[in-house]
Amino acid sequence: MLKTAFTTFCLACLLALSSVAQAQKVTLNNPILTGFYPDPSIVKVGPDYYSVHSTFSYFPGLPIMHSRDLKNWKQIGNVISRPSQMDFMGERMSRGLFAPAITYYKGIYYVTCTDIDHDGNFVVTATNPAGPYSNSVKLPQVRGIDPSIYFDEATDKAYIVYNSDAPDNKPLYPGHRTVQMYEFDYKNLKTIGEKKQLINGGVDITKKPVWIEGPHILKRNDWYILYCAEGGTSVNHSQVALRSKDIWGPYVPFEGNPVLTQRGLPADRPNPITSAGHAQFIEGPDGNWYSIFLAVRPYEGDYYNTGREMFIAPLTWVNDWPIIEHGEKAIEYKYPTNIKEVKQKGALPQNGNFAYTMTFDKGLDLSLMHLRTVDSSSFKTSKNGLTLTLKPETISELGNPSFVAKRQQHMYSVAETELNFTPKTEKEKAGLVIYQDESHFYFLAKSIKEGKTQVELYKSVHRKKDVELINTLPVGNGKLNLKITSKADKVDFEISENGKTYKIIAENLDGKHLSTKVSGGFIGNVYAMYATANGEKSDNTATFKYLKYSGNDPVLK
Repeated sequence: MLKTAFTTFCLACLLALSSVAQAQKVTLNNPILTGFYPDPSIVKVGPDYYSVHSTFSYFPGLPIMHSRDLKNWKQIGNVISRPSQMDFMGERMSRGLFAPAITYYKGIYYVTCTDIDHDGNFVVTATNPAGPYSNSVKLPQVRGIDPSIYFDEATDKAYIVYNSDAPDNKPLYPGHRTVQMYEFDYKNLKTIGEKKQLINGGVDITKKPVWIEGPHILKRNDWYILYCAEGGTSVNHSQVALRSKDIWGPYVPFEGNPVLTQRGLPADRPNPITSAGHAQFIEGPDGNWYSIFLAVRPYEGDYYNTGREMFIAPLTWVNDWPIIEHGEKAIEYKYPTNIKEVKQKGALPQNGNFAYTMTFDKGLDLSLMHLRTVDSSSFKTSKNGLTLTLKPETISELGNPSFVAKRQQHMYSVAETELNFTPKTEKEKAGLVIYQDESHFYFLAKSIKEGKTQVELYKSVHRKKDVELINTLPVGNGKLNLKITSKADKVDFEISENGKTYKIIAENLDGKHLSTKVSGGFIGNVYAMYATANGEKSDNTATFKYLKYSGNDPVLK
């Protein structure tokens, strides 16, 4: 009897342990970072993974995300967190910071990046991945974009590799670029010696490849693996690999290139993932290798509003060549793994469908962004919410309006806020915006007309500073709930004076107006709290009690 009971107990323990182990296994859900998190770069330091992403002319710039399982991510900082580090004033939203790369060596984190209009290529450093990061050190010899640093531990030398001009600055065709490299003095943050061209045009210049960019180097056995994006960041995007036993080359292309692309797949496939590329390879917590990369989820053709997102796919090494699972097949939305799940306290959800409410009693969340360089005097936070001072600047211009935004992370999503605002003039307006760039947005605003309070809905005019009044609705002087609902290519706008019953201001408006394809450029949509006096000085303020967000994409269920 005792033996039977003991056996039963052991079996129960084994089953329990098996159940726990099963529960701890991670399924990687694509995208692993939903919404506008483009140009991903990743580094592994011990058990920790840190990624960094382009933010163009938003401030703060270059979010630092942390994970221990490649599934659960938490923003821990921003590389560009102080106005003294970088000035974005006067820049269009799709300019600013392009393609950062993060590396780690001997206790120091290095982030290289391109400020496309002002500073060119630069590097910043920190001893803590969350920051603060140093002021930028310019790299004037590094002429081009997308620099990354490779540290050769065996020789204690560093190299900086980047996209550059065609030979003699004489392109043979549009998009003809090169990959070049300098030795890099990592202690003094400057280049050494002469540059050398590693790639001309791309894998095969006879085929006129375009935009060889985002280069990275890693060492595997005796091989230096050089891997880059090719084809441009739209539907022809891809990832290619070359290798050499000498860091300076010559680099021989992989016969199986591209190692990642989605361009040859049927356009009418269900739930397409497109534009895959700009990858980086990393060893996972389970000892297996993975590739992180950017891609997009269009709702029709090449129309998408959520920007370029961070995806992941398994990678295997075959004869020291990287083979990405589904390299030329459809990227999957789910990849089961044996990785143990590690959740992070206080982290906002980043993949799958989710909902949360932001309050402002403890300041602004790290994920919230301003247009260009922040003006800290234009807002304050408290238990009452986020209070914006009405500035003369507007979102149609290239300055710094009173504007605080979060990313739209789903095709189907809802943003809502409670607004406490009493307009004093007809130019004073405050409310909720869904924003792509300076000339592609909708603004749901509270204002007055002829002394009477009303809600106004504006649509920007394509590639102009003008706005078009879509509809108005009279309201009282009290608190007002504003709601914007995105439905892929359609957008709805609603208001409530009691927080329960909503009235439609407009529905099924053109969502393609907010798409990257229509606007041009490289960014995704944001929802933003916004207040302006439209060219006039004002001491008036508008308070937003919270910002609610929910996303519900059918494909992510």
